[in-house]
Amino acid sequence: MRETERESTTLVAESTPSLNLIFDLLSNRCRRYVLYYLYDQPDGVATIEDVADHVVVLEMQETGADTEVSADERSHDVRVELQHVHLPKLEDAGIIELDRRSETVRYWTQPSLEEWLEHAKHKELS
Repeated sequence: MRETERESTTLVAESTPSLNLIFDLLSNRCRRYVLYYLYDQPDGVATIEDVADHVVVLEMQETGADTEVSADERSHDVRVELQHVHLPKLEDAGIIELDRRSETVRYWTQPSLEEWLEHAKHKELS
């Protein structure tokens, strides 16, 4: 049912990433959190700020809230890390399209990635 709902609103990437690339992308917790969030968006589009906020929420749930660093400070740090490390890596892999002008990210449907992403999400966040 999920695939049927997404077919009409989501564009599929032109090439299928290799299994090595998929595991490399999913090997980093921050990138997994980004992909979980984008995959759950009805149109696969979100602002970088929304993605960063989501990553911070999941990190705080995973590690427990750090009283020394506020959520706003952590969100800023995550946003910088996303813009300079993780989003460019996902874009280079053809998984997302990053629009720096509008500060939005568009996820390109990747069935081979989603198979592993759903499994990782289930194991990590359940």
